[in-house]
Amino acid sequence: MQNYKTITTSLNAAGVAELVLNRAEVHNAFDDSMIGELIHALKNLAANPAVRVLLLKSTGKNFSAGADLNWMRSMAEKNYQQNLEDAGQLAELMRQLDCFPAPTIALVQGAAFGGALGLVSCCDIALAEQGASFCLSEVKIGLIPAVISPYVMRAIGERASRRYFLTAERFDADTALNLGLVHQLVEAGGLADAAEHFVGILLNNSPAALRCAKELMAAVNHQPINQQLIDSTSARIAAIRVSAEGQEGLTSFLQKRTPAWIRSE
Repeated sequence: MQNYKTITTSLNAAGVAELVLNRAEVHNAFDDSMIGELIHALKNLAANPAVRVLLLKSTGKNFSAGADLNWMRSMAEKNYQQNLEDAGQLAELMRQLDCFPAPTIALVQGAAFGGALGLVSCCDIALAEQGASFCLSEVKIGLIPAVISPYVMRAIGERASRRYFLTAERFDADTALNLGLVHQLVEAGGLADAAEHFVGILLNNSPAALRCAKELMAAVNHQPINQQLIDSTSARIAAIRVSAEGQEGLTSFLQKRTPAWIRSE
């Protein structure tokens, strides 16, 4: 795998990739270097057909403190165009993660502040330790959670966003669970086991179907139920029925055998 300065990546024989924020000394706060490396890593992993699941993790006590203050200070000294280009890179990171073709799982420990909520919101499944805490802290320093707002609002809804975007309150893991930001809470040290459980479930499913299911959700979300959408979804199911994995899945089910995509130990 590629060597990076601020992150690490790995891929095991089962197709489980790990993308790890690796700046524990600054609570995994991200700057332009980390954002660039994350974009590069996500593009490479997305292009690799061997990747079946992606785990987004971090080293140290905290998932991520959000934006690095030194980086933010440097951007305050730059002009509008430079800030626009910089924001575009963060937006590209969120887009790459949100559109990643294989299922993604975020593993959250400690603090997940600011832009880190965007990363969590972009993942398909989010797991957090009971002691995790969250905050959209931007307005406290005169900023707004602009680039991450579409993903966070989609995750927690407009009503909760109206509160937390404006108050910058810190909220706990139970609140994050109730808001829908995370799907499951675990005891301290339990993220690896919880992730293994979900990975096992996902690896039992057709890789092609999982990718197509993600494309389906992106295509139908918030679309009116009209003839165009009906025709589109009909075409999608017809195409996957006649695909190699669609045929294998149906045949193995009828023959009561294990489908070919499940590895035999």
